[in-house]
Order: sequence, then C-alpha cells, then structure tokens
Amino acid sequence: MNRQSKAGRIILEVVMVLLSLLFLYPLFLAIINSFKSFGEVMKDVIALPTKLSFGNYSHVWSFINYPKLFLNNFVITGLGLVGIILVSSIAAYKLARTKSRWSGLIYMLCIMPMLIPFQSIMLTVLQLSKNLHITESTWGLGLLYWGFGAPLAVFIYHGFVKGIPKEIDESATIDGASGFRLFFSVIFPLLKSVTTTIVIIDVMWIWNDFLLPLLMVNGSPDTKTLTLAAYTFVGQYTSDWQYAMTAMVMAVLPSIIVFIFLQKYIVKGVVAGAVKG
Repeated sequence: MNRQSKAGRIILEVVMVLLSLLFLYPLFLAIINSFKSFGEVMKDVIALPTKLSFGNYSHVWSFINYPKLFLNNFVITGLGLVGIILVSSIAAYKLARTKSRWSGLIYMLCIMPMLIPFQSIMLTVLQLSKNLHITESTWGLGLLYWGFGAPLAVFIYHGFVKGIPKEIDESATIDGASGFRLFFSVIFPLLKSVTTTIVIIDVMWIWNDFLLPLLMVNGSPDTKTLTLAAYTFVGQYTSDWQYAMTAMVMAVLPSIIVFIFLQKYIVKGVVAGAVKG
C-alpha cells in the first residue's frame, strides 16, 4: 500500500512539473527573444540568442520612458488595491455579522458580478466613465478596479470572517470600542492571511491588465501603462518583435517578483476564506 502511495505521489509530482514547464514556456520564449536582434527573432523564434546583448533593454527603457510608466502602474495598482481591500473587508465583515434575509441577498448581489464577462459590459463602463470624466487619468482607472475587484475580495473575506468568533466583537464592544475601532483594531489584523492573498491576486491582475487600460487611457501618452507600451511595438504592417518581447518582460517582471516573495500565502488565504464558517 505504501509502495502504491509513493508511486502515485511520484507520478503526481512529474505531472505537476510538466504542467509548470508548459505554463512557463511562453515566458521563457519572451525572455530569450528579448536578447535577440530582429533578424534572429524572425529566423528562429525558439532558438537561444547567439550572444547576450542588453541593447534592447536600454532602447525600450528610454523609448517608452519606463520610469514614468512604472509610476503610472504603481499609482493605478496601489489605488486599486487600497480601495478593494478597504471596501471589501468592511462590507464582508458587516454582511457576515448581520444575520437577516436582506444581508444574504445583498451578499449574493455583491459576488454575482464575478459571473459577468467584462467584454459584455465594457462599452457601458466606457460610456459611464466618459460621463463621469474619469477617462484618460490614472486615478480614474484605479477607481474602476474597485468595482471589478470587490466581488472576489468580498467572497474571500466573507468566508473568513464567519470563522472569527463573535465573542471577540462583544469583548471589544464592552471595552468601549466603536464600530470602526472594533474593525480596524481587532478584526482587520486577523484578516492578514486573506488580505495578503487578495493583494497578490490583484497585483498580478491590475499590474498586467491590458483591456481596461486600453479602453480608458490608451489615447493619453502620459497615462499609459507598461503593458500598453509593449503593444506600441506591434503594428499593422511591421512589428519590432524584439522590442515588444523586451517591453513585455520589463512590464511583468515587478509583478513576478511580488508573486515569488508572497506566493506561499496564496493557497493558505484562499483555503481559509473558502472553508472557514
């Protein structure tokens, strides 16, 4: 029995390694092609570069004004994260602690947008954003992510809050804590694991998002994001693939670094939010 279990575990590990290599292969292609010249890319896209040259990186850095676009991404991602975490955690806590028919209905309405494809509402969102005069701005784009990121965050927070004993709330209330003091001083620190999970998920999503920035800020060079800048090297009649690959590597690298350092919290937080309660 132990021999069969060990064999099954080995097979599972081999399958997982193969799947990991399959998902990492596109990133590997982007990295090796970022060191090639245009001729090398067109000659053989899967071959290793003949020599390591960082000329593509220096050209892309200056051509797209990387520090400026990095700041745009940082502002958009930071603003989106702060709004998603604050709004979703407070809403999930209140809904989890309020036992009524209406709270259950409101909770379902909060998480139902996860089932709606963005492509089906993007024109409506674009028109509404124009009416509110929040297009062509980094802060306006950051605000839009509040609505798109809140449903999943509410779902995760809600499941975790249900596992926190109500006696903690009662003890803090007896000690004189107000509603907001109770939440931010007592409850929110207990949400550290799921908050870290939400931060990782949303950083990967917002930082590397392409479609929403394309709709909202594509016409303004001062508010472009890194992913949009990579797209500028791809044209209808000619494309600088070596620069496009370089720009894409430079765009996704910060989010990959965040993921590597915090990835151990993802499974822990998701399981906690889905199982507790």
